[in-house]
Amino acid sequence: MVTAVLTALVGGCLAWPGSSATAAAAPATKAAAPVEAAAPTSFTHPGVGVSAGQLSFVRDKVKAGAQPWKSAYDQMMGSKYASLTRTAKPRAVVECGSYSNPNIGCTDEREDAIAAYTLSLAWYITQDERYAKKSIEIMDAWSGVIKDHTNSNAPLQTGWAGSSWPKAAEIIRYTYDGWSSSGVDRFEAMLRTVYLPKTINGSQSNGNWELTMLEAAVGISVFLEDKNSYDKAVDKYRARVPAYVYLASDGALPKTTPGSGLDTRDKIIGYWQGQSTFVDGLTQETCRDFTHTGYGISSIAHFAETARIQGQDLYPEIKDRLRHALGFQAKYELGEAPPSWLCGGKVNRGLGPVTEVGFNALHNRMGIAMANTQTLTERGRPQGTNNLFVAWETLTHANNPN
Repeated sequence: MVTAVLTALVGGCLAWPGSSATAAAAPATKAAAPVEAAAPTSFTHPGVGVSAGQLSFVRDKVKAGAQPWKSAYDQMMGSKYASLTRTAKPRAVVECGSYSNPNIGCTDEREDAIAAYTLSLAWYITQDERYAKKSIEIMDAWSGVIKDHTNSNAPLQTGWAGSSWPKAAEIIRYTYDGWSSSGVDRFEAMLRTVYLPKTINGSQSNGNWELTMLEAAVGISVFLEDKNSYDKAVDKYRARVPAYVYLASDGALPKTTPGSGLDTRDKIIGYWQGQSTFVDGLTQETCRDFTHTGYGISSIAHFAETARIQGQDLYPEIKDRLRHALGFQAKYELGEAPPSWLCGGKVNRGLGPVTEVGFNALHNRMGIAMANTQTLTERGRPQGTNNLFVAWETLTHANNPN
């Protein structure tokens, strides 16, 4: 059953009361200068989130009726996003305020983007061109109308929708020959002028904002074959991931991103929701709630997956942060009571369907033991969609060796 829609978040940094435990005073830690990125000489297509090899693996498993892929496919095909009678609801300006107030086209845009991606997967698996045509219909509808996103949640909204659009477009453009050149050109122009400018420069709000925006930016860069934007997205990602997930090797305080203004211990603790004891896998939003934490963890994995497909494997670089982030949150999501030093002894669970991509990459491909994450992942199968930007990852990534 499709996961219930999650409430859009408010912008900025929300500080929580400090826990009873405190860390020793220490100077603010600054992130190291980002390593120079390296866009591929030649981009791989389809190559945003899923590769041709991964898609073929999924199609073979579904055709064979193998689990968990068949149940995940049935879940997807039974959802509203796979409907062949869907009518897109594009608008020129999508206005999204804090907590989706106002919500003028926000839900419509996100769900149409997820639908376009869902239909592209349905096309690839079934080879029924009705699904490809419907996906194109939705993408053409939006690319012919939308001009801007406004209000306080505009950057995040652009990131959410902008994460799904290139996934759909990559599959359709490179596995189906029925998308007109004018349609492709107009869709490229939409991504280049409406979505990329609002996502590529990142955000100093809560970390899930920038991570989702960068996920969108790298996917768009692949579709546009824009090496400069790809490099910029990777540079920002390499600075943001260490500032979102703490490791003991970081020192007494978490790392920060360039330009954050977090130059004192008190500011850093405030940004980390009042949490003052730091352990491996704690994220900047753990003490806010697990739902927003799940957004951030998901985008970390999504970005790394796209980069890997493009020949730039970032997983070795971020594997310790990602495995600890997944494992730490999974432990409490599974029901373990938090200690008093963690978020004042109370966590707000609800991680969402966000573990498959990271678990498959780290456990199945790299051989890393991840007991809590494995339990949570397998218990949640088939993982569906959060109705924002995560969709059908048991289908696309469960035990996928490609």
